[in-house]
Amino acid sequence: MSASAAKVSKKELNSNYDGADETSEKEQQEAIEHIDEVQNEIDRLNEQASEEILKVEQKYNKLRQPFFQKRSELIAKIPNFWVTTFVNHPQVSALLGEEDEEALHYLTRVEVTEFEDIKSGYRIDFYFDENPYFENKVLSKEFHLNESGDPSSKSTEIKWKSGKDLTKRSSQTQNKAGKKRQHEEPESFFTWFTDHSDAGADELGEVIKDDIWPNPLQYYLVPDMDDEEAEGEDDDDEEGLEDIDEEGDEDDGEEDDGEEDDGEDDEGEDD
Repeated sequence: MSASAAKVSKKELNSNYDGADETSEKEQQEAIEHIDEVQNEIDRLNEQASEEILKVEQKYNKLRQPFFQKRSELIAKIPNFWVTTFVNHPQVSALLGEEDEEALHYLTRVEVTEFEDIKSGYRIDFYFDENPYFENKVLSKEFHLNESGDPSSKSTEIKWKSGKDLTKRSSQTQNKAGKKRQHEEPESFFTWFTDHSDAGADELGEVIKDDIWPNPLQYYLVPDMDDEEAEGEDDDDEEGLEDIDEEGDEDDGEEDDGEEDDGEDDEGEDD
């Protein structure tokens, strides 16, 4: 093949390749436009599904209310139900100090209420008996989503009794050695009522609403690890006693055999 023929063939190849690229790009662009149209249809169906799901949730939320009310009446018959439930929950218990637990012993009822338009928010109510910590009978915290989707929250102002404000216990105090190093205790559970910094990601509120409220009994019934360990030790002790009894029986049996042999020997000597 001549040099000029080779150049022509190479030029034709490049031209065909460029044309293929142009065709490929055009097809890709058309495909992208079609994908976008299909995606819009999917989004429309998703939005429609959300509306239908919301209606179903609203319907069943109303149907659940009588059962929640009945459950609350039954829970009221069990002393310290709610403080036990909170202490047994791994995430909530991490927020509780000794004084928090003492205050929560006066907690008699917890109620979670989702607003009629469920997407707009919910409220958590805590009902307390007369107690030495605060004057309030009910402490509430509400979570709202406005039309633009911005979250916010508001709560009851706690009317602390003199010297009983548990939210101030986390202030820094010098340790007993009088060193400069400061010791900071964990924040009180009750600081949650004054914390509105990130209403859209309120972990405690979501845990109570989505995890504890649907079935608090499962956390109330969580076995105490100390009790389990004690039961395990008792079982071990019982097994040990049984082993000792069995060994004692075997020894008694051997002694009896020995006595019988001695009796036979004595009879033989008499003969």
